[in-house]
Amino acid sequence: MHLSDNLTAPTAAPVSDWIRRAPKAVLHDHLDGGLRPATIVELARECGYTALPTEDPAELAVWFRDAADSGSLERYLETFAHTCAVMQTREALTRVAAECAEDLAADGVVYAEVRYAPEQHLEGGLTLDEVVEAVNDGFREGERRSGGRITVRTLLTGMRHTDRSLEIARLTVAHRDNGVAGFDIAGGEIGNPPARHLPAFQHLKRENCHFTIHAGEAVGAESIHEAVQVCGTERIGHGVRITDDIAEDGTLGRLASYVRDNRIALEVCPTSNLQTGAAKDYATHPIDELRRLGFRITLNTDNRLVSGTTMSEEFQHVADAFGYGPEVFEEFTVAALEAAFLPLPERRRLIDEVVRPGYAAL
Repeated sequence: MHLSDNLTAPTAAPVSDWIRRAPKAVLHDHLDGGLRPATIVELARECGYTALPTEDPAELAVWFRDAADSGSLERYLETFAHTCAVMQTREALTRVAAECAEDLAADGVVYAEVRYAPEQHLEGGLTLDEVVEAVNDGFREGERRSGGRITVRTLLTGMRHTDRSLEIARLTVAHRDNGVAGFDIAGGEIGNPPARHLPAFQHLKRENCHFTIHAGEAVGAESIHEAVQVCGTERIGHGVRITDDIAEDGTLGRLASYVRDNRIALEVCPTSNLQTGAAKDYATHPIDELRRLGFRITLNTDNRLVSGTTMSEEFQHVADAFGYGPEVFEEFTVAALEAAFLPLPERRRLIDEVVRPGYAAL
């Protein structure tokens, strides 16, 4: 399946050497959307999963990308049935997490918050706690394999269309001293507003625990308003539909002003936005307008396998579209770390000792 006629299919861009070397931070990356194709094939054989469209890793990578290029968030989300199917054992989850950390570190990522929904990994008999422990063990192993070049924390995700969000919020609180940085809700936005999960957000607030909310991707500014003003989110996953509250002359409406003035970070994922129809092409993606208007912008991958992308490629796409140089990507990276769900001293250390010197060396 390919993009509808009014969309421009995202394509891989040759990546400049300085972009590969630039320190990066990613706040919006889904574990089940970033598996290595060869790993999916191997895990499918091990667990007896026979529904893969192909067992050739190269062909499988292309299939995921083509299946996601639909212009529909709902169709995009269907691709995750295959990855989740092979992530149902402790060994599989640990392996996938370790490889995720390795792949991100190899791409120059120095800090990552990787999210996943524990409730989607219970079919093999694991408990929610065992799922979290397996993933955390994998990330610690990946950090070790990468020589300590990356710090990885997880976000536990509640699914918008189920009723387990309060349970996952409690799970987040229980594991926040063991690699879990915060909470998220994800899944199809249409018909599943954030306020449906208000008890989960209220619990997190009472426990002084961080959370972000997917909003403003498939549904307009009203979903962002609900996420911010009703649920109290600290960051917005995607959030590009905030442009619905911005006039053509750049005048900000009340919601857009509130989001900008309160430095609520937008977790922007350009390639994914093209695939789901939230943007038409890189050249007209709202990231540049939002940056010029003063919003706190972070640049992200969303799903590296499904979107066929990396942080370096996301950097390159917007560099080609808007002429960005190292100073803008340093701005994005610092913004991501300032908005990270890490203690302030750790954020300052990464900015002052890793990111600033890294960009100075470029």
